[in-house]
Amino acid sequence: MRLTPIERPRGLVLRVFLWLSTRWFGKPPTPYRVAIARMPAGLWTMLGIYWGLARLRLGRGLQLLLQTHVARLNGCGFCLDIGRAVAVQTGLMLDQVDALDAWRTSPAFTPAERAALAYVEEAKLNKRVADTTFAELRRNFDERSIVEITWLCAVENYFNLMNLPLEIESDGLCAIAESRRAARGSLPPIDEGGAERASVA
Repeated sequence: MRLTPIERPRGLVLRVFLWLSTRWFGKPPTPYRVAIARMPAGLWTMLGIYWGLARLRLGRGLQLLLQTHVARLNGCGFCLDIGRAVAVQTGLMLDQVDALDAWRTSPAFTPAERAALAYVEEAKLNKRVADTTFAELRRNFDERSIVEITWLCAVENYFNLMNLPLEIESDGLCAIAESRRAARGSLPPIDEGGAERASVA
């Protein structure tokens, strides 16, 4: 890590945010203590992004899959750790998060999920996508969902590019989530009405 985390940052809003993050994840995530603690105005940008993420029509499971896939492609250890922690905490898409290496062939993924994963992968790697990739996405999603998927890919790249140059790696949040879940016993997955498992075209 290139910068030392600030353990007691200034600003009431940031301190409250870190307290809430600690309650959710078991510890305050390092990017907040490294970057946001030094640039508090960035907290409002992040809160705006979180507000947008919470209002996407895409199912939360598909969001998690796409963000985790982009983080894998970028090699962002922190984002992979926090993504799997969320999957463990919520029981949401954990089998698919763990099977992302084989998303093209694994029966764990629907055609719609494969189309979205192919789209964000190509966008991340090439900054553009082939007509055939877009046509497959369009077969499975309506126009609003296509924009949401594109925005989600851009947002995850933003998060990754905050962490990677500063060498912010895994926080061990997944291990904390697994320990908490084991202490509580197995929890059922969040019910999303199957939205993330079906086409929304």
